[in-house]
Amino acid sequence: MDRNEAIQRVKELRKIIEQHNYYYYVKDNPQISDYEYDQLMQELIHIETEFPELLTPDSPTQRVGGAPLESFEKVEHSIPMLSLSNAFDEQDLRDFDRRVRQGLGVEGPIGYICELKIDGLAVSLRYENGRFVRGATRGDGRTGEDITQNLRTIRSLPLVLKKPLTIEVRGEAFMPRRAFERLNKERAMREELLFANPRNAAAGSLRQLDPKIAASRSLDIFLYSVVGEDTLPVDTHSGSLSMLEELGFKVNPERRVCEGIEEVISFIEGWTEKRGELPYDIDGMVVKVDRLAYQEELGYTAKSPRWAIAYKFPAEEAITILRDIEVTVGRTGAITPTAILDPVQLAGTTVQRASLHNEDIIREKGIMIGDHVVVKKAGDIIPEIVEVKVDKRTGDEQPYHMPTHCPACDSELVRLDEEVALRCINPQCPAQIREGIIHFVSRNAMNIDGVGEKVVTQLYEKGLVRSVADLYYLDREELLKLERMGEKSVDNMLNAIEASKNNSLERLLFGLGIRFVGEKAARLLAQHFGTMEALQNATEEEIVTVHEIGTKMAESIVKYFAKPEVVETIERLREAGVNMEYKGLRPEEVDADSPFAGKTVVLTGTLASVTRKEAQHMIEARGGKVSGSVSKRTDLVVAGEAAGSKLGKANELGIQVIDEKTFLEWIK
Repeated sequence: MDRNEAIQRVKELRKIIEQHNYYYYVKDNPQISDYEYDQLMQELIHIETEFPELLTPDSPTQRVGGAPLESFEKVEHSIPMLSLSNAFDEQDLRDFDRRVRQGLGVEGPIGYICELKIDGLAVSLRYENGRFVRGATRGDGRTGEDITQNLRTIRSLPLVLKKPLTIEVRGEAFMPRRAFERLNKERAMREELLFANPRNAAAGSLRQLDPKIAASRSLDIFLYSVVGEDTLPVDTHSGSLSMLEELGFKVNPERRVCEGIEEVISFIEGWTEKRGELPYDIDGMVVKVDRLAYQEELGYTAKSPRWAIAYKFPAEEAITILRDIEVTVGRTGAITPTAILDPVQLAGTTVQRASLHNEDIIREKGIMIGDHVVVKKAGDIIPEIVEVKVDKRTGDEQPYHMPTHCPACDSELVRLDEEVALRCINPQCPAQIREGIIHFVSRNAMNIDGVGEKVVTQLYEKGLVRSVADLYYLDREELLKLERMGEKSVDNMLNAIEASKNNSLERLLFGLGIRFVGEKAARLLAQHFGTMEALQNATEEEIVTVHEIGTKMAESIVKYFAKPEVVETIERLREAGVNMEYKGLRPEEVDADSPFAGKTVVLTGTLASVTRKEAQHMIEARGGKVSGSVSKRTDLVVAGEAAGSKLGKANELGIQVIDEKTFLEWIK
């Protein structure tokens, strides 16, 4: 293929791919299979790799996220992004309607358009000649932050419009509920703080300096207005929304033009009841005068338009009876109380349980068994008890006392280091063992595919595993006797377990679940000590010499390895053939002549043989430092397939660039 043919084919492929992105992410109506889509994408990547000068920021291949930023630049909005005044009940809506009609001198009903108020992050997008060039947050309304790179990762946002217009549009970026639940589940597995609700998760994702984080979060967007409506041949706001759809934007379909405020109120009442059916969060309804000429005539106050108002749904709450309080035991032995409730409908779902977090919450709220309690969903997601209806008490309510002994093993519970949480410190506690095994097999630990929470529970209940070491002694014939375990699934599971034996020491350390030792600390410890035996024999004084390891963690590590059951588990793992050594180079082993020693390296593009994280560890193990962006301080760039702007900048600055093949040769 010569250059002219490549130019033509790239144009064709981008148009085809973006059209299929539109059908899939905007219309939810895919026209081709995932395989066919992947083939098109791979062909485009191949051509852009062969002809890197053809790579542009609006190519579909660039949605994975560019280089991390050092900071967000400020953006001054051409027209301020004003907030809306609020309505909280029907009377507020009727007062708004009265003000509108008075301002226009109209006696009859006004035409309004009602749109769902998406609970997300308001953004402004600028297109020049039909191409997306900049996106910004609302900020203080006049000045926001440039988050263009993060917004490019949203698949439903068109990078090229269907017409070459220069316009500015505004919308709401959000995180669907399913994506939010998946994200929090992953964060829980990594023992990271959970997001309180999808809105916080969306805002946090779009304000990450590394666009790849935003790209991994499955964000979505609805557009709801054009700045300067006269740029489109329409005379109503509802018409402008239809025009946005024609341009390729995703516009919320659940909108209605209403004749008069009573129709508006009726529409809002319907959505107040059924908002829980949506796959995303809404916190109200936006009501706008539909005719653009009327909007212009009504104008603005200093803070908000006179022609629009935001009706805010009341926080959905329900009263039910607390029948009991159950406690569960986590991997670290922490005891968590959960309220058992009479079933009650809340935000579209049936709620029967609510987290009480810890004993102090129960005391602060004065909760008793049998109480009538007010329940709401925090962020419309997590059920919580808001208050106790003390006036409904009959005298039959019973105070609740936290157990003194573990519900799983009957060991005495203790409160460590003045913590709020009670803990079971019995190392043989079945609940802790089960949770510990689930952590051990997780992706960021030993990464054993096919052994999830349900499989671990089944293995434990059947007596096949009692520690993480037992996983490496499982018998194939015994596994085949289990429910829903056919020959293929059993063989896949055993192969995954066998493969995990080759993991480097840091994965094993993290998988063991030593208190306070996360992924990073596990890698630092593995690098420093080199072997499991060396770490087992280390003193607190020796451990705290490791960079970023403090006394609290060092004390926890020494106590952990002093336990007889831990010594036995590690010995059994060793006998099973599980690797006990760090596979990278330790600091003292780094060859001063290593091509990476003392160098700042940037990785760009897709590496076929190793993951980005693996490549980073390889470089760091050989004395190098990995950076996310190319600058004058960069010494070397490793360019994989579909390397983008970082490669171009490296060439401009005259920085040495190597391909994946050379990288792997240098690693050996």
